[in-house]
Amino acid sequence: MNRKTLVLPAVVGLLAPVLAACGGSDEGGEAIVVGTTDQFIASADSPAPLDPAIGYEAGVWNVLRQTVQTLTHIPRGGGEPVPEAAQSCSFTDTENESYRCTLRDGLTFADGTPVTPEDVKYSIQRVIDIKDESGPIGLLDNIDTIETKGENQVVFHLRTPDATFPYKLATPPAGIVPKDKYPAKSPREGFQVDGSGPYTMKPEVKNNQVIKVVFTKNPKYKGDLEIKNQKVELDLFPDAAAMGKALDDEKIDMMTRTMSPEQSQKLLAEPKEGVKLTEMPGLAISYLAFNTEAPEVKDKAVRQAMAQVIDRGTIASKVYGSTAEPLYSLIPSGITGHTTSFFDKYGEPNVSKAAETLDKAGISTPVKFTLHYTTDHYGPATKAEFEALAKQLNASQLFQVDIEGKPWDKYRPEQKKGEYAVYGMGWFPDFPDPDTYTAPFLDKNNFLNSPYRSALAQDTLIPQSRREADRSAASPAFEKLQDIVATDVPVLPIWQGKQYVASLDGLNGVEYAVNSSADLQLWELGRGTS
Repeated sequence: MNRKTLVLPAVVGLLAPVLAACGGSDEGGEAIVVGTTDQFIASADSPAPLDPAIGYEAGVWNVLRQTVQTLTHIPRGGGEPVPEAAQSCSFTDTENESYRCTLRDGLTFADGTPVTPEDVKYSIQRVIDIKDESGPIGLLDNIDTIETKGENQVVFHLRTPDATFPYKLATPPAGIVPKDKYPAKSPREGFQVDGSGPYTMKPEVKNNQVIKVVFTKNPKYKGDLEIKNQKVELDLFPDAAAMGKALDDEKIDMMTRTMSPEQSQKLLAEPKEGVKLTEMPGLAISYLAFNTEAPEVKDKAVRQAMAQVIDRGTIASKVYGSTAEPLYSLIPSGITGHTTSFFDKYGEPNVSKAAETLDKAGISTPVKFTLHYTTDHYGPATKAEFEALAKQLNASQLFQVDIEGKPWDKYRPEQKKGEYAVYGMGWFPDFPDPDTYTAPFLDKNNFLNSPYRSALAQDTLIPQSRREADRSAASPAFEKLQDIVATDVPVLPIWQGKQYVASLDGLNGVEYAVNSSADLQLWELGRGTS
C-alpha cells in the first residue's frame, strides 16, 4: 500500500530514472489512456475504498495522488520533500517535534472554494479520528495536536521526534479534502474523489466496481507540479493478458500495474516494433505474514522452520525470472540500513536444520496449515508463487500445506480479522526510507492488524530511529529491527521486484510517470517528439 525518499546519495541515485527524459507535451488532443489491473470495489466490508482515511494500497493511492493535493511532495527523481500545496515547510525545533507549513497564496479546491489552514487541519484530523484498522492511520498517529495560525499557517505538534514526518505529509492520507464532501468522523462512501490536486476525476462504475477513471486537468490547480496533458483515462482490466491485448490493439497508450513476468520477459527478449519497454528500480517486496496467535504457527519454531526451508532464489527465478530477486530482510536492497538478516541466521535452505528446530521445540510433524493468497491484487504470477511455496514446504515432509486464493475484496477483510494463520502480502513503500519497511509491521496500529508485539522494537528502536535527521545514523537501529524480525519471524520476506512499463511509441514522460515506489504520476505523460 503503501513511502518515498532518502537524502543519501546512494538512494537518490537509485531513485533517478533509468532513462533520459523525453521532451514534448500534450496540451490538447485526445486523452492519454493508461491501463492497470488494479481493482476498486465497493462492498459491505469496504464501502469507501477511495477515501484517503481508508485506502492504504498502491492502486488506491495512484488515484488519490492525481486528485488530492498534499502539503509536500517528492520531486521528480527522488530527494527530500519539497512544498506542494504549501509554499514552505520546516521543523521549528531541533528535536523534530514541531513542523510548520505556510500555504500557497490563492490556493483553492477544484470548485474554486479557498483552501485554508482549517481545511488542512480538518483533513488530517479526520484520518486520525476515523482510525480505520486497515487504513493509513499509522502514518499520522504520532501527531499530538494540529494548530492553525493566521490565514495561511498550520503547525503539527508531534508526540515524539520524527525526522520522517515531511515524507509522511507527502502521502495521500495527508491530502487536503473539502469539508462539505468528507464527513469528519466517518468515511466518504463511493468512488468520487475531490481535492485541489492537478486533476479532477470522474469514475465510471458498473456493479459497484470502477471500470474507468477519467482525469481532467484542474484549471484551478496551484502547486509545484508541471502538468503535461489535458486528460488521462485510467482503464481497469481484469488481468494482465487483457491489458496486454489492449496495448497490442492500441486501445491504451501504456500499461502499468501489473504486467506479468511473462509479458516483461518476452518484450525484453523480443522487442516489439512500436512498443517501448521501460525498466525502473523497484522497491516493492513480497512476504508471508502470520497470525502469531493462530495455534498452527503460534510457536515461533514453526515460523523459523519455514524460514529455514523456503528457497527464495528458486521462487524468484522460476516464477518471476528477471523481474524479481530473493529478499532476506524486510528492508530491500537499495535502501539504507538493508541487511541480509534472514540469510545470516538461516543460511541456505536446509531441511535437517528445520527438523532440528521443530524437534527442540517439541513440535509434531507434519505441521498442517493453509497458505492463503489473493487472486487479483498482486499480479497473475501470485498463484504460481504459492504453488511453488507449498511444494517446497511439503517436499520437506515437515509441513502439510494447502493453498487457497480469494479476491482482494474478500481477502483483505478476512485477513485483518485474523482468519488466516499464514497469508501472502505485498508492500509498496510509503517513502523509500527503512522506517516504512519496519514500523508498519512492528509498531502500534500496524498495517496487518497483527497480534505480534516486540517491546524493544516498538518502545525503543522505532522511536530511536526516527530521532535521526541524518538517516544513515539510524542504521544501527534498523539493523537490530531486522534481526528481531529474523528471530521472531512475524513476517517472512520472499522477494523484491523490479518494475516494467510498456508504452506505445510517441508517448513521452513514461520514465517519470512511475517512480521506484510504484507511484503513478500521470501529469508527466505527454505526446510529441523526443
